[in-house]
This record gives sequence, structure tokens and C-alpha cells, in this order.
Amino acid sequence: MALAMPNNKVAMLLVLCLVLMISSTESRQLGTGSAGNGKPSCDTVYSVQPADSCTSVIEAFALDSDFFFSINPNINCNAIFVDQWLCVDGSA
Repeated sequence: MALAMPNNKVAMLLVLCLVLMISSTESRQLGTGSAGNGKPSCDTVYSVQPADSCTSVIEAFALDSDFFFSINPNINCNAIFVDQWLCVDGSA
């Protein structure tokens, strides 16, 4: 019985550490955003037309360029294409 006690304590300690690690991982937030999830929220999209560029869309919708890029985080302005949807209103 005396040998079983240290093993139970070790097992209990390992379980407690595991629970602590899981709970701290689950409660961690990885950024901030309007919904608290770190992802931009898009309310209005625009379908790219021939001859459009990032600059022309920014100007057409009177957007701040930093805001435009924050709500379109993965955009490659050198490769936009006709009918591509760009976010023109939302929150980041």
C-alpha cells in the first residue's frame, strides 16, 4: 500500500497538469476583431470589373487604404481578376 501512494500522487499530478494545459489552451484568444475572433467581418462585397485595381476600388468607395486592406487581408493587388469579390464595408 505504501508503494501505491506515490504512484497515485504522480498520476493525480499528471492529470491535474493535463487539465490545466487544456483549460488554458481552450480559453486563449488569438487576436481581436469585432467579434473577438481576430477575423475581419465583411458586410458588403463588390465584384471586380474589367480594368479595376485595388486603387480604383478604394477610390470608388471612398475607403481608407488601411481599412480596405484590413477587411481584405489576403488580397494580392497584382492578381485581382474580373468577378473576384472584394469587401468594401465591414469591420476588422
